[in-house]
Amino acid sequence: MAAPTVVLLPVWGAGHLMPMLEAGKRLLTHSGRALSLTVLLMPAPTEEVAAELDGHVRREEASGLDIRFVRLPAVEPPMDSRGIEEFVSRLVQLHAPHVRAAMSSLSSPVAAFVIDFFCTTLLDVSRELAVPAYVYFTASAGMLALFLRLPSLHEEVTVQFEEMEGAVDVPGLPPVPPSSLPDPLMDKNHPNCTWFAYHGRRFVEADGIIVNTAAEIEQSVLAAIADGRCTRGARAPTLYPIGPVISFIPPTERRPDECVQWLDTQPPASVVLLCFGSGGFFTAPQAHEIAHGLERSGHRFLWVLRGPPAPGERLPSDANVAELLPDGFLERTNGRGLVWPTKAPQKEILAHAAMGGFVTHGGWNSVLESLWFGVPMAPWPLYAEQHLNAFTLVAYMGVAVAMKVDRKRNNFVDAAELERAVKELMGGGEEGRKAREKAMEMKAAFRNAVEEGGSSYAALWRLSEEIMCKVDTNH
Repeated sequence: MAAPTVVLLPVWGAGHLMPMLEAGKRLLTHSGRALSLTVLLMPAPTEEVAAELDGHVRREEASGLDIRFVRLPAVEPPMDSRGIEEFVSRLVQLHAPHVRAAMSSLSSPVAAFVIDFFCTTLLDVSRELAVPAYVYFTASAGMLALFLRLPSLHEEVTVQFEEMEGAVDVPGLPPVPPSSLPDPLMDKNHPNCTWFAYHGRRFVEADGIIVNTAAEIEQSVLAAIADGRCTRGARAPTLYPIGPVISFIPPTERRPDECVQWLDTQPPASVVLLCFGSGGFFTAPQAHEIAHGLERSGHRFLWVLRGPPAPGERLPSDANVAELLPDGFLERTNGRGLVWPTKAPQKEILAHAAMGGFVTHGGWNSVLESLWFGVPMAPWPLYAEQHLNAFTLVAYMGVAVAMKVDRKRNNFVDAAELERAVKELMGGGEEGRKAREKAMEMKAAFRNAVEEGGSSYAALWRLSEEIMCKVDTNH
């Protein structure tokens, strides 16, 4: 009899695919019995993303673990979608027949179906095949609470969220200012918002929700979800907070990147990193403000600067430094700062002793990496749920220094505000000192959580037992 398999259905984005694969691999190693992983891959929407996906697949296939990749046939993408959330949700929906066919034709019995949170339309497939289904939630528990709360919030608030009086009530979190809600919710009549509410409604149908967080850092939110306070008293699915799920590529013998070598020459905890994720880039007016702010702050910096995407591409391009930076900036900050115009090894940088703070877009994976290494943050949200993350990092977790971001002007930050935030983060201010202390506490909590006997380790064990128990009952 072939070993049972857990089927994963990730979305191809870097912040979705890697944490889900990593979670799957942890499930394999935690399971006391033979178990394999089958990953269903939807074709990536651009050649650039497809090439990245292929690189990940090659690396995992060489890992020696029992992981099989099944490539699903392409579907005709929805050309009339008005936003990324709508596009992904509808594209996933179109894959339903291929997912059903792929799962039906596997030679191993399917123990569980784990889907990305954009894939709730496929809960229908798991029900037809009588397979237990779990949602893998790649963002924070705070964001999950908002998702679960959204269907009723949609009815309660009759105006646009930003026009409402007072704050948004998300159980477990401090009162959320409407200006901190995720991008897709800014227009209630937009399909992106409708899809978010749809997914929030369907989450409760899953057998469980696996969350990339640790119980210690979002205790009150996880409790609020478990008590049914986010779902109007309706039963919430069992939560499995198994984070932080961070994929560390094993070190190779290669020389570290030049930017990491540059950090070797800097004093401990003296450098602020500015890095904005796989989708963050700036045009010249904003880059000039950053340059002036950094120069005037007097602090050492490593700035990962990316330019707008090339025509027809989705992801940022390598920066043309001459076009993006003010005249003489590189000369004036030579030795004190480094502008890195291409992708950077963020985890390696955050792990470095010279790191003192992180100006980040606040994507959840970057937040987890920062806290894993105990680096305090100044969040500069750009898209997706990052405005909510920025709020929770400052007001709920206390691991970050607030920075004023003008959402109405495409998340613009002026030089004086960046200068102030960097000085606060890196210098002697009270807010910065507290954020540094709190980040170090979180680092310890994170490491304890994933160790044997820790909260995340225990949640993963419970999940593995639950899946195996269902296999035994069904066979």
